[in-house]
Amino acid sequence: MSHLTIEQIAVLSDNYIHLLHEPESGATAVVDPAVAAPVLDMLAARGWGLTHILNTHHHGDHTGGNLDLKKATGAQVVGARKDAERIPGIDLEVAEGDTFLLGHAAAMVFETPGHTSGHIAFWFPDSAALFCGDTLFSLGCGRLFEGTADQMWASLAKLRDLPDHTNIYCAHEYTAANGRFAKVLDRDNQALKARIEQVARLNAQGRSSIPVTMEDERATNPFLRPDQACIAQAVGLPPGTPPAQVFAELRRRKDVF
Repeated sequence: MSHLTIEQIAVLSDNYIHLLHEPESGATAVVDPAVAAPVLDMLAARGWGLTHILNTHHHGDHTGGNLDLKKATGAQVVGARKDAERIPGIDLEVAEGDTFLLGHAAAMVFETPGHTSGHIAFWFPDSAALFCGDTLFSLGCGRLFEGTADQMWASLAKLRDLPDHTNIYCAHEYTAANGRFAKVLDRDNQALKARIEQVARLNAQGRSSIPVTMEDERATNPFLRPDQACIAQAVGLPPGTPPAQVFAELRRRKDVF
């Protein structure tokens, strides 16, 4: 069992890059490097050597730093087998059920299509850390650029089953905006109200709202609860409507919110 040291780097307008350091071996990975320079600066400040680049999907704000980091450090690029042709510099292809080793820290790979067709997530159970890219956000989820509502709901349901104490490290700071949509649907949810207030305080202090626990997200995120009657009713659908159908209406409404 090895616990990761995790550093968050805010880049661009709202992206998060995460550095994962496994102290026993010294192995270090970066997740979804939009750009290279801030990663290299953090590595130098911590005295770490980059060994791996983990990509959850192919979008440029997640892979833009791949080739520069690979050139500078020799790090191995890890990405989805189903999306290998779109991951710059890919060396190691992974798929659902694979285990990725970062030194002595093991991650389970989940295929989570919806935002893109080849999206994946990395879960390090010993560190209670989930790196889910643009599939799951705090109080929200990713847009359906390539996948279907059925696919995205299946992906979210898979992640929802992870333990309560799982820390969700998503790739964007969208929480406040997602909260404005969520409270329209779920006005009586006291946990949601508390989360929105917490995020407002964090934002006012210039601090990140990420990570957040899966327990908190299950209680507050409407996109993780389309199987609840109150969420179906909030989007004008009767109790018993299939969750994927409720999810599709949630996503449609969020897209035009």
